[in-house]
Amino acid sequence: MSKTDMAPPALGPDVALFLDFDGTLTPLQDDPDAVFLPDGMDRVILGLADKLEGALAVLSGRDLTDLSRRVPEGLWRFGNHGLRSAEPGMAPDENIPEAPASLVSAIRDAISPHDGVRLEIKGPVLAIHYRAAPDKGDMLTDELTGVLSGFQDYSLQSGKMVLEAKPNGANKGICLERVMSLDNFKGRVPVMIGDDRTDEDAFAMAGKQGGWSVKVGEGETCADYRLPDHQDVIAYLKRELG
Repeated sequence: MSKTDMAPPALGPDVALFLDFDGTLTPLQDDPDAVFLPDGMDRVILGLADKLEGALAVLSGRDLTDLSRRVPEGLWRFGNHGLRSAEPGMAPDENIPEAPASLVSAIRDAISPHDGVRLEIKGPVLAIHYRAAPDKGDMLTDELTGVLSGFQDYSLQSGKMVLEAKPNGANKGICLERVMSLDNFKGRVPVMIGDDRTDEDAFAMAGKQGGWSVKVGEGETCADYRLPDHQDVIAYLKRELG
């Protein structure tokens, strides 16, 4: 058995814990608006944040405003792959940059012929969801790669039934590195738990910072450990709270 296939060890008191949202704390659903934390998980996550002296953050690709409707305001929240952030107890700052109008228009034109594909605008990040048209992934990737070739500040990131056009600074690894310099997190051991390709950058950065990571679900990964699904993550976090 490789280390990646093993369940993660206990969280030490010196850990800084980073948690993805969709597919990690919650099940993936066709309608992302229908996804909320399971009953009782607010208490668990807030309890862990208290146990870790505030060194717990939810790090998600969701827009920060949307994420803040789904997790407790008493947590550090980093949305838009780290482009937007909110401290515990603070509402998100709604003064955010937008994606170039020409890019939004070009993506709308590219996806309009495809039934079941929709565009979600998350400030500067543009998410193209195709969960309702799972056979369109390769075609959309090719078409959107061509669209983005005209926008040097943007790149295409693939995820679970989603493609995201992201500005170059939208990166969970960059975000984790930055957060580790904050007072609540400084000097701690970073631990990242996530399920998607967008979490791989944070897995790698946690390792570079002397920490470790947990991949949720199947698939190749650079993470150190693995949990089968979000229910196992929930059980693990409850166990760690004690």
